[in-house]
Amino acid sequence: MRLIIGTRGSALALWQARFVASTLEKSHAHLKVELNVIKTSGDKILDAPLATIGGKGLFTKEIEDALLERRVDLAVHSMKDLPTDLPEGLQLTAVMEREDPRDVFISRDGRSLDQLNPGERIGTSSLRRKAFLLNRYPGLEVISIRGNVDTRLRKIETEHLAGVVLAAAGIRRMGFSDRITTYLDPEFMIPAIGQGALAIETRVGDEQTNSIVATLDHPTTARCIHIERAFLRRLGGGCQVPMAAYCVCEGDDIRVTAAVAHPDGNPLVRDAFEGSASQAGVGVSLADNLILQGADSILRAVLASDWEPVPMNELI
Repeated sequence: MRLIIGTRGSALALWQARFVASTLEKSHAHLKVELNVIKTSGDKILDAPLATIGGKGLFTKEIEDALLERRVDLAVHSMKDLPTDLPEGLQLTAVMEREDPRDVFISRDGRSLDQLNPGERIGTSSLRRKAFLLNRYPGLEVISIRGNVDTRLRKIETEHLAGVVLAAAGIRRMGFSDRITTYLDPEFMIPAIGQGALAIETRVGDEQTNSIVATLDHPTTARCIHIERAFLRRLGGGCQVPMAAYCVCEGDDIRVTAAVAHPDGNPLVRDAFEGSASQAGVGVSLADNLILQGADSILRAVLASDWEPVPMNELI
């Protein structure tokens, strides 16, 4: 049997797709998995910050189109790139075990963030990271950088940066762990929704493919990701607004930390939940708690004056 994976063409995306292909082939002796590299809108537009491009699915739409058109059998995405609403006919079939979800600081000269001077420049592609950095270090200048992992690392020199902030998972997967200066505490830099996890998307009704792909699912990770994405969906979130939610499962208990921030770092509102993993609606409840703390004002200021949370009946 042959399966074709739809994937982006960046070095990290190819690593992830090949990892999935290898895992499937090792567990299914009769299976041959191939890759179909697809360029997405987010890959084509490299001269603008992600937050200014607008729209959802910047790194997924073209791959999902190929999946619906049966040019590929499954799609491998970084979970944080996958919109909460999938196209009709597609489903999230597996969430693989999470890599390190933290962000990392990679310094030009070995100094930590605490050792930097006001006015020094930090590069990141993420409004979320920018917001948390400016909330704690308001004297720093945070600039937007785009490109794959090694391109952003090179920009430390070419853009004369004090350092860059990136996802630990991508750095580790690409073999750059020795470049990491500091792993950032998730209580300070709350990870992006789904950061570090891989999402496997397939067609509804493709029972043979779905049964094979389902063997990749990691239930503990999937439970946490479901909670994080429920938070995101309630707030109608995307890359235009710094939102974060991070869930950790420990036995029958979970801890979830969530925040919404203005891109300038202030205001920033946050909340946390600790309790039973069976607690229904944790992600939605955290979103509603943040709205009561002022997240609605942030979202209306950044997104639109008439912003409203996604109605409850649309979350079912």
